[in-house]
Amino acid sequence: MNDTLLKLLQSVDTPTVCNAIEVAQGQRGFDQFTRGTMLCSDPEGGAMVGYARTAKIAALEPPQGAPDVIKARRMAYYKHMSDGPRPAITVIEDVDFPNCIGAYWGEINTTVHKGLGVSGALTNGVMRDLGDLPSGFPVLAGSIGPSHGFVHVREIGTEVEVFGLRIRDGDLVHADRHGALVIPPEVVGQLEGAIHKLLDTEQLILEPARKTGFDFAAFATAWAAFEASRT
Repeated sequence: MNDTLLKLLQSVDTPTVCNAIEVAQGQRGFDQFTRGTMLCSDPEGGAMVGYARTAKIAALEPPQGAPDVIKARRMAYYKHMSDGPRPAITVIEDVDFPNCIGAYWGEINTTVHKGLGVSGALTNGVMRDLGDLPSGFPVLAGSIGPSHGFVHVREIGTEVEVFGLRIRDGDLVHADRHGALVIPPEVVGQLEGAIHKLLDTEQLILEPARKTGFDFAAFATAWAAFEASRT
């Protein structure tokens, strides 16, 4: 992913990318996106784009194992988050879902991850400290809650599932207040052109519809041009 594509992806919402992937693929049916309603810590903050750094956590019960093993796993987690291609997004599956109680994403952890060069977080778990999260680090989560419970890392770098979307370590993710998706590697080279084509095509409907005097006849003309541009 080059800088031009990165800036473009950061400037558009996730539904636009979802549609543009179908433009690049030449058909409808793209399905690598989250299901259901997620909560965004900064709904007006725009999209987060990056390569997934994955892990699994739990919080309902205390971690099992020797303290030194638990500590080593925790440090290995942060090392994993500090490594890998940039931009990066932390993608966490809380295995307690749908009964998540441990807010892994609060003021301290978000600030640490931002300092390590991560661009945001995606999780089916819990976030908190909404008034104190650092700017420029959006969190897309399954719920909001006050407690960290017994939150601890279970796995690092494995495939995870967040709201029906399976994500592997290293997948390219786009996410905002609408949800998240994985960009298929085979469309990355076509995605910039597909986004521009999609935006231009949408204007064939949007511009006439916003003009005074728009009526069915104007709609029919605009829709015919819109349809022709998509074939």
